[in-house]
Amino acid sequence: MSTASSAGGPGTGVGTGTPLPVPPGLVEAFWAYEKALMSNDVDALDRLFAPGEATLRGDADGLLVGHDQIAAFRSGRGGAPQRRIVQTHVQVTDDHHALVVAVTELARGGRGQQTQLWALTPGGWKVTAAHVSVPAPALDTRVWRVVGDPLVPGSATGGPLTGETVAVKDLFAVAGHVVGAGNPAWEAAAPVERRDAEAVERLVEAGAAVRGITRTDEFAYSLAGTNHHYGTPPNPRVPRRVPGGSTSGSATAVSLGQATIGLGTDTGGSIRVPSAYQGLAGIRTTHGAVSVRGLLPLAPTFDTVGWLTRDVHRLRAVGDVLLPPDTGSGSSELVVVPGLLGLADPDVRAAIEAWLGDLGLVVREGWPLGELGTWLRAFQTWQAYEAWSVRGGWLADRMDTLGPDVRGRFEAASRISKADADLAWDTVQTARTRIRDLVGDRVLVLPSASSTAPRPGAGLQATRDATMRLTCVAGLGGLPAVSLPLRTRSGTPCGVCLVAAPGRDRALLDLAASLAG
Repeated sequence: MSTASSAGGPGTGVGTGTPLPVPPGLVEAFWAYEKALMSNDVDALDRLFAPGEATLRGDADGLLVGHDQIAAFRSGRGGAPQRRIVQTHVQVTDDHHALVVAVTELARGGRGQQTQLWALTPGGWKVTAAHVSVPAPALDTRVWRVVGDPLVPGSATGGPLTGETVAVKDLFAVAGHVVGAGNPAWEAAAPVERRDAEAVERLVEAGAAVRGITRTDEFAYSLAGTNHHYGTPPNPRVPRRVPGGSTSGSATAVSLGQATIGLGTDTGGSIRVPSAYQGLAGIRTTHGAVSVRGLLPLAPTFDTVGWLTRDVHRLRAVGDVLLPPDTGSGSSELVVVPGLLGLADPDVRAAIEAWLGDLGLVVREGWPLGELGTWLRAFQTWQAYEAWSVRGGWLADRMDTLGPDVRGRFEAASRISKADADLAWDTVQTARTRIRDLVGDRVLVLPSASSTAPRPGAGLQATRDATMRLTCVAGLGGLPAVSLPLRTRSGTPCGVCLVAAPGRDRALLDLAASLAG
């Protein structure tokens, strides 16, 4: 290695301009790392990275902190892209530390760069910090299905949303395009839409431009955001954690700054969960408040239009365009149910309690938390029954086109009897009345999701079930819900949710804006 590109030779003393010799063993360690990387020898890679919580690895998806996080990432990625080293440069600081920069050429084309800080330890040379860059894709198909500059321009006459850009969930009709619904087989057979969905139409008329159409979990039947066919959109706020679904692509696009408004839907939490996981503001509107014309349904009893933004004031500006005048009235008094807060992980609960601070609160005991499990089962049963009613005819002989998690849900949905569905419907109706009475004219405060964003893996179903115990409250009640971004003590995004009576969407957005400052 050298300041040019040959192996061996002098480096440069930092701040002195004086050449320093490359320390013994560094060259060998560097090439051992490269060999292990290209062969995906995870054990060797782990040995060559320094142990402890101070070790760093960064790339375009974010920063990993600590050897354990880095090792977990390596073990799950399935190997790095094949490449060759075309240049190496070393900057020696002293006999025990050196910065190595390698210019790489990928087998698929394009050049990248790898920067490593090496330290000599009792166990030999180890990487203490690394940053990797590769050529960016022309289109990140984990996030976007179709994108333009813009795809659809805003109204030429302008409006209150002029200058805003919209990421449209792939359930809404956009004229000239198909609705893909996160499933390649459906997309291939779908007709080209002749007219925009009403929500899209109104945003464009208000001056917003459509940036593109974003990925969704298949048929919106998930809360994780891990699409089997197209991959998982990144979570820029918590690298290597799930983005939250099913409005996953739109949430990621907003979080990345590629759009200012993420248009989506919320049936069982598909706005509130990605909002919480990615530190965004989001609203699930009163059921029926915003037209669903041009929207591919999942479970019409619970489906609602919603949107996400990076701040609550923009969230309210979109509401001024899409929402009708409020039909309900009430106070801005906040109600906290300790039992509902207790359904969240301790770090999320602590963040919400800290946010509540000195706000005027009513603590309400006696909520029927014992009935919540029954209500959730009824919600999930009726949701599944409706999902099979609207999609079963097409899916019956195409179940193999679905990813495993969504396929499992539709298979279970196909087995629900009419009698079981009727019982669930009766419980849904009872729960709706009870929840509306319990919320009354106040504003209920609860966690937007039960946890921070989890890692992909086998535990996602348990996380989904825990979160839906919270999100089903607004879903069963048909109530508006605004998720506001918070952070845990460790700095990880989470969300607090404000829920009000039906028809109080605008008042709820006003309250959220006042609380956000």
